[in-house]
Amino acid sequence: MAKEKNIYTCSACGGTSSRWLGKCPHCDAWNTLIESLAPSEAPAKNRFAGLAKTADVVILADIEASDVERNPTGNEELDRVLGGGIVQGGVVLIGGDPGIGKSTLLLQALDALQRAGQKTLYVTGEESGAQVALRARRLGLEHSQVRVQAEIQLEKILATLQVQQPDVAVIDSIQTVYSEQLTSAPGSVAQVRECAAHLTRAAKASGVAIVLVGHVTKDGSLAGPRVLEHMVDTVLYFEGDTHSSFRLVRAIKNRFGAVNEIGVFAMTEKGLRGVSNPSAIFLSQHAEPVPGSCVMVTLEGTRPMLVEIQALVDSGGPSPRRLSVGLDRDRLAMLLAVLHRHAGVSCMDQDVFVNAVGGVRISEPAADLAVLLAVTSSLRGKPLPKGFVAFGEVGLAGEVRPAPRGQERLKEAAKLGFSLAIVPKANAPRKPIEGMTIHAVERVEQALELARGLD
Repeated sequence: MAKEKNIYTCSACGGTSSRWLGKCPHCDAWNTLIESLAPSEAPAKNRFAGLAKTADVVILADIEASDVERNPTGNEELDRVLGGGIVQGGVVLIGGDPGIGKSTLLLQALDALQRAGQKTLYVTGEESGAQVALRARRLGLEHSQVRVQAEIQLEKILATLQVQQPDVAVIDSIQTVYSEQLTSAPGSVAQVRECAAHLTRAAKASGVAIVLVGHVTKDGSLAGPRVLEHMVDTVLYFEGDTHSSFRLVRAIKNRFGAVNEIGVFAMTEKGLRGVSNPSAIFLSQHAEPVPGSCVMVTLEGTRPMLVEIQALVDSGGPSPRRLSVGLDRDRLAMLLAVLHRHAGVSCMDQDVFVNAVGGVRISEPAADLAVLLAVTSSLRGKPLPKGFVAFGEVGLAGEVRPAPRGQERLKEAAKLGFSLAIVPKANAPRKPIEGMTIHAVERVEQALELARGLD
């Protein structure tokens, strides 16, 4: 079969060229030509033929909706992020920093699925079969029956999927796979996009669940074209410091479950193990309360978790610094302005450092009240009382807005032994929670005044 001719398309103007050029001959834009396959002159020829069948047009109301069948991976934390388990015909993309544990977690999951009766396949493009076997022995999986293939050519991988017909296959990683139909190197935008498209169509046509491992860039986002995240059903990100034993897996996209769900893992000598009580790793163990510390309850998907917010306020120079780790720095600057305007607490000549303990990243505004209480506590040098927790969004007008699912947050705090809380008025429970005293506030100055009285 003759090899299809490649063309180069400009991402700026859409113009094409028969060869790669540094500058587009149509719009004069630099470095915008991307390699792709030219459409075949023969109308019956289609490189996607046989991968996906044409479906009939039906009325939406006539389609019978049924729950998708899930295959649990044997790891509760991973199943939580996936929405209950691996879905037949689903495509999962998982990314993270090198050495953070992607291959380890997936090898453990494949072994558990294989022991549960599922046919599995591990395609490695970065390691040899011997290296995978060495890792399996370190993880205590020396007797694992997972099938392994060391291959990076797309056409051979698709042939193996067709012959082996596994229930779950892992491609580690998509950046190492290449197609002979393209002349560019593995990992290029054209190769990643083309290979991911073929694998996705193969998954939908055959029903095999495919997990793609993706590299990340320096800023932590998945390398390759952004369209890669739109092709797949689920996108997972590994988070956490490689120097720490704890790892977080966050669902950024999930067509079969909740987004922003997280799984918490601990790296051990036998691989990654799920953490049943993740709140414990996000709370520092202080013998006595210390200034600048405030515990909040955040929601990660469907799970309420307690996280300690630490603040350090110190005298600064003419240009005071505002630095936050795990929280939005721009929002910190806004909250300090609200603190000055509506509560009369000025930090204009102070350096302010804020940190979310444990390496967790908090994106929801419900952390606002805890941040302000921690900053004020550090500035005054007075600790908040033991067993204290707070949450709530703070607006520019100084009002304290409610946080979603406030009842669940308070119940989680009470379950872990917290006895005192400051929450938005709209989140005050109608029925008292046993063992917990709850103060409802409407304004930020009211919350700070209450906190002073609780010292």
